Amino acid sequence: MTLLSIRNMKTDIGQYAVLHDISFDVPEGGVFVLLGRNGAGKTTTLRSIMGLWKPSPGSVLFKGEDITSHHTADIARKGIAYVPENMGIFGTLTVDENLILATTSGRFDPARLARIHALFPALEQFRDKQAWSLSGGQKQMLSVARAIIEPRALILIDEPTKGLAPSIVDAMAGAFREIAQTTTILLVEQNFTFARSLGRDMAVIDDGRVAHSGSMEDFAADTALQDRLLSLSA
Repeated sequence: MTLLSIRNMKTDIGQYAVLHDISFDVPEGGVFVLLGRNGAGKTTTLRSIMGLWKPSPGSVLFKGEDITSHHTADIARKGIAYVPENMGIFGTLTVDENLILATTSGRFDPARLARIHALFPALEQFRDKQAWSLSGGQKQMLSVARAIIEPRALILIDEPTKGLAPSIVDAMAGAFREIAQTTTILLVEQNFTFARSLGRDMAVIDDGRVAHSGSMEDFAADTALQDRLLSLSA
């Protein structure tokens, strides 16, 4: 079943055309990975899905509903969460306060909080610490935790491993596998090893267009295609 469909999406930022004609489908369940070189348009794609930048023309369909013209808050209420590259946490608030702000009711569901603490034990250990005092990896954990503190159908995650130590990257991969059992993840990632270990389906964006899409298994087996589209051997 298709959860998210992007059709002929074009997005301009000011006078610059960033996305020219983006189309792909994200099936329900598992991890869908968007790959591409720096500046290819991956982050713009996520922000356009969330309504932070408005595509024109083109359409974004979520569960079959056209949400292209919806406001970001309304898109979030429909069950889509966004974890931006800058993490989007509040440094002067505690870990728990950051999580509370991500709820609609202003209070935790104990079962979901327990699940978050199982996925990210450091967040339980540092519940009363201000977010600015956390390590980079812990801040990323908090950013993801904010996205799953309430049930979501889809999470958009932008560059979650950037600047993280290998041990933290491994822990993040394990957490994403667990999350993807109940929530679809649309992941933008430069770390191909990390992306390959998680992704079931994928697309490569190059110069604002989808240059390739298909299964991650097939793409991972085609080193010539990887080198042409991602310059992995450069």
